[in-house]
Amino acid sequence: MPQRKHAGAPQKEAPKGHIQKKPVEGIVQVNRRGTGYVAWPDDKEKEDIEIQNEKLMGALNGDMVSVELTGLFPRPSGKVIKIVERNKTEFVCTIKKGLVIADDQRFYKPIDVAGTFEEGQKLLIKLDSFDGKVAKGTLIENIGKAGEHRVEMNAIVLEHGFRTQFPVEVALEAQKMEANHAATIAGEVPKRADYRGVTTMTIDPVDAKDFDDALSVRELADGTYEVGIHIADATFFCAPGTAIDAEAVKRGTSVYLVDATIPMLPHELSGNVCSLREGEDRLAFSAVFTLDKNARVLSRKFEKSVICSNKRFSYEEAQAVLDTQNGPYLSELNTLLKLAAIMRAQRANEGAIDFGDNEVRFELDKDGKPLQVVRKHRIDTNWLIEEFMLLANREVATYISDLAKKVPEKNYVFLYRIHDDPKPDRIDELATFVRAIGYEFGNKQKKKYSAKDIQNLLKQIEGKPEAALIRTATLRSMAKAVYSTKNIGHFGLAFEFYTHFTSPIRRYPDMLVHRILASHLSGNPINRDEYVSLEKMCIAASEQEAKATSAERDSIRYKLVEFMSTKVGQTFDGVISGVTDWGLYVEEKLSSAEGLVRVRTIGTDFYNYSAKEYALIGQKTKKKYALGDTVRVKLVSADLASRQLDFELA
Repeated sequence: MPQRKHAGAPQKEAPKGHIQKKPVEGIVQVNRRGTGYVAWPDDKEKEDIEIQNEKLMGALNGDMVSVELTGLFPRPSGKVIKIVERNKTEFVCTIKKGLVIADDQRFYKPIDVAGTFEEGQKLLIKLDSFDGKVAKGTLIENIGKAGEHRVEMNAIVLEHGFRTQFPVEVALEAQKMEANHAATIAGEVPKRADYRGVTTMTIDPVDAKDFDDALSVRELADGTYEVGIHIADATFFCAPGTAIDAEAVKRGTSVYLVDATIPMLPHELSGNVCSLREGEDRLAFSAVFTLDKNARVLSRKFEKSVICSNKRFSYEEAQAVLDTQNGPYLSELNTLLKLAAIMRAQRANEGAIDFGDNEVRFELDKDGKPLQVVRKHRIDTNWLIEEFMLLANREVATYISDLAKKVPEKNYVFLYRIHDDPKPDRIDELATFVRAIGYEFGNKQKKKYSAKDIQNLLKQIEGKPEAALIRTATLRSMAKAVYSTKNIGHFGLAFEFYTHFTSPIRRYPDMLVHRILASHLSGNPINRDEYVSLEKMCIAASEQEAKATSAERDSIRYKLVEFMSTKVGQTFDGVISGVTDWGLYVEEKLSSAEGLVRVRTIGTDFYNYSAKEYALIGQKTKKKYALGDTVRVKLVSADLASRQLDFELA
């Protein structure tokens, strides 16, 4: 949420009673000062156990540890007696004054590594041992010179546990598949539904390198529409037991940086044989629907197919055809837009939440330096594609769920994309926040908030200076969408059944869904006994997704700081995006770059932090700086190493 707290600031009364002898096991969170905190596994109301640096015994942020309590007052304290499991063992480091220093500032000691390295060199290091006093490691890769664009982007990917290169055996398999692709297509055509005679197109970002999905549409004699959602048949080329599949399982997802993609599948597959490229025959897994003029699904079928895309549109090219009502495949685009608009309105009526778009894109020079930051804006063709992908994902999940209901004795297993209802305390905190800055949210008399309440809030803030801030706060109040074999529905989309079927080139869960669906269609369905590992794969996929998202955000944050680093001394308009007792976080309006105004730099008054008002308030002047306020700030420093900006009020 927008207000921020000290990691170790006391917030609840310390537990009373004697010190328990039984060790406490949990995940340790280490802050930048090198102090650790472990939550009580059995009582979330108790204050976290604080572990001073010298008592961490080499435990690092995210490690599973066993902790012995050493005191209860003024807050619970302890020491690590065992590192149960390391969160990670590979770290990106930079040579600083001859020392190997981890880029993760929560790694609180230099690492001893054999070899001689230049100042400013970035390295990938495997941690061999760390007892809290001496850390020893082995060089895995010399990444390059700090500050260079590609080096920094690769370092971010490696820091999050992804590899930038594929193992030799994976590359060899991929090259062989690419070389034999024409023969593969010829052998598969007789076995598959053939949609090569149906008008088909892809609509993707202008810089897209892989094309997961294509749409076909034709009007039938009775006035209904046949819409084909054709998805790349990546599972055909990524079969269980291959080196390609083993590597895809490890990666779990592609990673999207500001100017590059670290693909889940080798380029020979992701950019060629799997990719639905214009004018080339490709294998697909098709979800084909008959829709009436009100976009109601009259029939559906799922089948392995062969397609040939007639046109590769960028979003902007397809939009230009619709805007001017002139250009290739105008009739098909008009039909698709009309159906998508109806489906979008229906979802909104059912409670689906549209958070809009708060992303930025960068214009880079030949060396990767950011020249300009532009906020992305969704256009009609963005949500046109989105609606048909949602349709396919929902209908695949519904189809399997319907089968499971018909034959419960089979105990069918499936992979769902689920999104739980928001936790009451998080949504209450959001309600307090938005009301504090002047917006209505739900009914104060009601204890439970609905998706409609969130919809209404997002409508209120459209076009307001603080819109991006409130959207971000609302997103943070939501539960995270994850993969699971246990279906609870999708709160944000207002779907009872939902899965991921439409992006198998870049997401491993989609490949699992393809395999499960294909097994049902072939009459040999996978049941729970055969697929006992699916829930573990769901957990692993959710974790990899979170890591990829973090890497993507880090790459954006780095580029924002780099962009602003040439503007030190300049002044900007901003919005207060966070309030703490140590200062104000301000988001620069045009670029969305966020920096800190330290409280000690704010005038001559003494400012107190009011958590209730989300504000800093002057003790003498009563001057208030509150969340959502617009301010003018001066950029005083930009630290690329820590990816941090410092502002002062102008």
